[in-house]
Amino acid sequence: MAQQPITLIGAGLVGALLAQQLAQRGFAVEVYEKRADPRRAGFIGGRSINLALAERGLHALRKAGLADDVMQRAVMMRGRMVHPREGAPSLQRYGIDDSEVIWSVSRGGLNMLLLEAAEAAGARFHFGQSLIAADFDRQRIRLSDASGTERELPAGMLIGADGAGSAVRHAMNAHTALGERIEALGHGYKELEIPPAGQLSVDLLAPAGGHDQFALEPNALHIWPRGGYMCIALPNTEGSFTVTLFLPAHGEAPSFETLPDARSARAFFSEQFADVLPLIRDFDEDFGAHPVGTLSTLYLDRWHIDGRALLIGDAAHAIVPFHGQGMNCGFEDTVALADLLAEAPDDSADVFAEFQRMRQPNANAIAAMALENYIEMRDSVADPHYLARRELGALLAERAPTHYMARYRLVTFTHLPYAYALERGRAQDALLDSLLHGSTRVADVDLDAAVRSLHSNLPPLPRD
Repeated sequence: MAQQPITLIGAGLVGALLAQQLAQRGFAVEVYEKRADPRRAGFIGGRSINLALAERGLHALRKAGLADDVMQRAVMMRGRMVHPREGAPSLQRYGIDDSEVIWSVSRGGLNMLLLEAAEAAGARFHFGQSLIAADFDRQRIRLSDASGTERELPAGMLIGADGAGSAVRHAMNAHTALGERIEALGHGYKELEIPPAGQLSVDLLAPAGGHDQFALEPNALHIWPRGGYMCIALPNTEGSFTVTLFLPAHGEAPSFETLPDARSARAFFSEQFADVLPLIRDFDEDFGAHPVGTLSTLYLDRWHIDGRALLIGDAAHAIVPFHGQGMNCGFEDTVALADLLAEAPDDSADVFAEFQRMRQPNANAIAAMALENYIEMRDSVADPHYLARRELGALLAERAPTHYMARYRLVTFTHLPYAYALERGRAQDALLDSLLHGSTRVADVDLDAAVRSLHSNLPPLPRD
């Protein structure tokens, strides 16, 4: 296949994986990234939120030949370990068994692995290069390095994979209105850390469940739901946990506005998250040093300017992190785009239009589900009606697997389109509600009649 030069802005997760896949398919790929090379400068943390790798992302990594390498750096999570205000933690499985799990991975470690793979495939990276302007009529870009020195280069086919604050999107929007809408969640997040068990006092390690390396059960995503806000913790391979506090950004307590320093935050944790506070060894230092991240959803009417420029991943459809699908969705993007370009390398206008047609409805669907999942995680996981609906759904999945699969499983463990998962999930929830009649007693439901109702009201699930 004749090589067509591609200019890619952004060397994060999506940009690096896309560069690798395009280079594998014979394209000449030049990648420009404003940050320093993390393999040499170190990965800058503090705003990352640990990543949850699910089947969609794994599928993309398998196609790139990288899944085995990534899995060596991942920790299995069977489900949500819910820590209530009172009582013992309980595990809510994500899937039916250990064949349906998600994996906790380090953003920095994964990014560096993808960079190495892309370079090995032939992509060329240029770090410390910020996009400051783009002339789409002349198909040229202007870059600036750390010293402020500017240079102009031909862009050819320009792809923006430079995240939610995309410079490519800004330049495209100045040229042609993209219909951009950014909906702020009004909540922010701050990262903290639980170190490996060996770095903590022995008397703090009772929750670890016999795991010498970890201070908490390692094979779970831990949630402390508090109604309106929450704390979560994801395991890392070396035995630590990345802890993330989600709170309203402003307003009455509790909010980040009412926690201006580590002292006030420590008092808040002592009241609301008393079991996790002693495990965060450097609480004061972490809280003071790590910034408050913002959470927003990005919507665009247009993702491309004919065949000259295209947005992908968070640059086109940034979402909140509460379904753990941002990276997985972006990785799914890379497979779709690389396959389309490989089929029609000299018809970028049609490729870009088809890419948006395929992916935009699914991006909008996962954006909606991610917002809904925040409410579920912080409120519903301890709600009796939610638990009853979840229990009834599990029974129907066992008795009628051709007609029922929980929405979370559709999203996380299949390749069915996000848009289908959203629509099917809403129909299934409506059916469950009708079967429960407002009750939380699943034992009162006639399961044989429920299965008949399921078969008569919903078509079979499509093959994945």
